[in-house]
Amino acid sequence: MSTVTTLEAALDDGAADRTLGELARDIPGATAVFLRHRLDFCCGGSATLRDAAQARGLDAGAVCAELAALRPPPEAPLPEQPADLVQLIVTRFHDVHRRELPELVRLADKVERVHRGHPEVPAGLAEHLRGMQQELLEHMEKEESILFPMMARSPQMQLRPPIQRMREEHVDHGEALQRLEALTHELHEPADACNTWASLYVGLRKLHDDLMQHIHIENNVLFPRFE
Repeated sequence: MSTVTTLEAALDDGAADRTLGELARDIPGATAVFLRHRLDFCCGGSATLRDAAQARGLDAGAVCAELAALRPPPEAPLPEQPADLVQLIVTRFHDVHRRELPELVRLADKVERVHRGHPEVPAGLAEHLRGMQQELLEHMEKEESILFPMMARSPQMQLRPPIQRMREEHVDHGEALQRLEALTHELHEPADACNTWASLYVGLRKLHDDLMQHIHIENNVLFPRFE
């Protein structure tokens, strides 16, 4: 399958002819791609990706392919074998959290700085995201270095104590999501939000949904097999 065909399937046939602002608002992680290629999605957000790429001597199709790669594939049935389920959790959730959270922190920093006088600015959001990022990194490292290898090696092993600790940390993550919602007016940006602000909230909504699904699969599908 060609790059163009893959792009069309993932981005509804017209990404190159949509504006940078639209793409930044609609695709979590697009802002990082645009920053890497020095495409101005904020003040220059009214330009189409095709025109902006041409102005910088870039291949619009290649940039579109990077955007297409940001979207996860359709959800497939969960694997039956613990080792396969563990691998899915790592690639679908752990790796995605590691990739997306730094950009969300950067966007939150910018929104708080530029719009500090706005009545709906999410004051304290960047700091909260940094805390979430650190806690998630530590949690995922414990799972990947200790718990998951034990599960993969011994599918019949009883692992109640370490699993209980992970469940407790999941409660902490859930409370962090509640705090995230409180800071952001339930993840709804104001009507006059700029492209950066709108992009931030698109990414936050994805983080919220991904983390909820992540915790659900571990708590309700994986962990009971070892308790």
